[in-house]
Amino acid sequence: MMNLTNSWVRNPHVRGFTLIEMAVVLAILGLLIGGMLIPIGAQIDQKNYSNTKKSLEEAKEALIGYALTRGYLPCPAISNENGLEDRGAGGACNERVGFLPWEELGVMPTDSWGHLYRYSVTPAFSNSISSVLVSPLTNRDITIKTRNAAGYVENLSNLNDIPVAIMSHGRNGLGATTKDGVLITNTSLTNEDEVGNASGAGLIFYARTYTENTAADGGEFDDVVVWISPNIYISRMVAAGRLP
Repeated sequence: MMNLTNSWVRNPHVRGFTLIEMAVVLAILGLLIGGMLIPIGAQIDQKNYSNTKKSLEEAKEALIGYALTRGYLPCPAISNENGLEDRGAGGACNERVGFLPWEELGVMPTDSWGHLYRYSVTPAFSNSISSVLVSPLTNRDITIKTRNAAGYVENLSNLNDIPVAIMSHGRNGLGATTKDGVLITNTSLTNEDEVGNASGAGLIFYARTYTENTAADGGEFDDVVVWISPNIYISRMVAAGRLP
């Protein structure tokens, strides 16, 4: 009887993969896996931005709730480690711009990348002695800016019209501070608008569409900026009986 096993082994027409064929297969698998990783990375980025925007909206609601119960907005946080507000004995904030007072508000201190939120509040709206309840309702000083299709800076809000703004430094975190107090050094030479958001006096914030293009007007941009409209703020105060 013929030994089929030995016959198969001796059959010159039956052979395994050569090294070249194996290399080709591995190369194809590498390309397929690499192609799968790109969408996964994009999904992670999208999730991080979505969670950050959600946290910022929650912070906005917490700020309004704080104002409804006290009649004024909180001051920036004492430090990167202390999330209570930094208020002076005379009722005014010791600083008008700094970190979001997360402990005071009961919200998350950092965005999805571990960077503390930047926070700016108009002094007339944060003074606990001479607050917005007795100050002119038009006494606001923050302006939100953007860039139009031609790249020119233009106002997104009315000039000096916003009472309070909060921002995340985005994925690149340039100019941000971590909860541990580590400053993320700005290594870019082109991110002009991000620099303005991170190091300005808290009077002007840029809110733009995300871009990694360093040649874009204002440079690359991944900051997430939110603010409370004065109309919404005042209407909520009126509805709660804080304003006539």
